[in-house]
Amino acid sequence: MSHLSRAVEESVATLRQLSALEEPLNRAAQLVLRSLTGGHKLLLCGNGGSASDATHLATEFLCRFQNDRRPYPAISLTANGEFMTAVCNDYHADEIFARQVWGLAEPGDVLIGISTSGKSKNILRALEEAKRKGVESIAILGRDGGFTKGLATIDLIVPGNSTARIQEAQKVLYHALCELVEEKLPKA
Repeated sequence: MSHLSRAVEESVATLRQLSALEEPLNRAAQLVLRSLTGGHKLLLCGNGGSASDATHLATEFLCRFQNDRRPYPAISLTANGEFMTAVCNDYHADEIFARQVWGLAEPGDVLIGISTSGKSKNILRALEEAKRKGVESIAILGRDGGFTKGLATIDLIVPGNSTARIQEAQKVLYHALCELVEEKLPKA
């Protein structure tokens, strides 16, 4: 079997496991929909490739996903390099998202944290800060959920051992979240 064929087979096997997440995905969509239609915002964060995913997901809500509609407030907490380097210098890298949640989040908002391993301390700290502030949260995690599992209001955990396959499945998962939410968002 070629490398590409093996990668496709592994990806398909990981994607098939997503159907077990239908119920928590529907709850996550309701949480996001309630927040956005209630005049609140989404805050999103992740590390590395998950940082790019957080920015991508924020863009789907602030710009549009599939349908022409009004923009909804979504902020990627990974997009401010100046702030993040200041926090790393003055505090610790584990605090880069938690300080933003502390300063920006309000009850009614939703925090979405993305971690392929479930072992990102700065995602853990952001979720802890959200909980402290009374802000609901969604954790999009991989593997077994790591030490982050159970901290968010809703966990969406993609099982597996391959970071690449988990990240591919997480993209399908958050695009499905966008579809579920966008079909019910007011257009204007």
